Amino acid sequence: MKHIKHIFFDLDDTLWDFEKNSGQVLEQLFAEFDLTGKLKTDFVTFHSTYKKTNSQLWLQYAKKEIDKQYLRNHRFNLVFKQFDYDNYDENLIITDHYLNRAPKGKHLKEDCIAVLEYLKQNYQLHIITNGFKEIQYIKIDGSGLRNYFSNIIISEEHNLTKPDEQIFRLAETLSGAKKEECIMIGDNFTSDVEGALNAGWEAIYFPGVPDKNYTGRSISHLKQLKDIF
Repeated sequence: MKHIKHIFFDLDDTLWDFEKNSGQVLEQLFAEFDLTGKLKTDFVTFHSTYKKTNSQLWLQYAKKEIDKQYLRNHRFNLVFKQFDYDNYDENLIITDHYLNRAPKGKHLKEDCIAVLEYLKQNYQLHIITNGFKEIQYIKIDGSGLRNYFSNIIISEEHNLTKPDEQIFRLAETLSGAKKEECIMIGDNFTSDVEGALNAGWEAIYFPGVPDKNYTGRSISHLKQLKDIF
């Protein structure tokens, strides 16, 4: 890794624990709005359905098939409809509560700060995240991450999303880096790993649970980066 000078991280579920922060708020809202009674299901089933629906919507957004407002304004109602419940107005109210609370979560992936402290001694650190700027900045600032990074590149601010090669080219320009000096670390195989590799970067896949089908460099815990770098 001697040729690497710039380490780029994804944010959600790579540094900031999206699963935990988001899940806690969704569970609160599920109880507050009596969704057990309205959807005739339990939270685990609701949460699983929400995650699948949300993932599909973000994929459509990355492909520019839907816009930001559609994603925000229809997400919960699309989940509701899968349980034969349709309430667009309530969907908007829950959306407002969710967007106000979830980004304020402070849970980071285990050993996140210790690993960043270690890496910043010898590397320039940066973030490239697909997301909405006002939401991502709340997460970054509220969880104490900002000061570790030279550049924070949020897709919405540049009208580019991973895995588009151009967002990686932009990252090189902003950081003054050559592609052979860059490595991307993230939990999304398509956006983070394939995107980086297609841009001529190196990549480290961080899926949480080891992926037996991926033979490239991967980790299941952030502390493993200390063995790599």
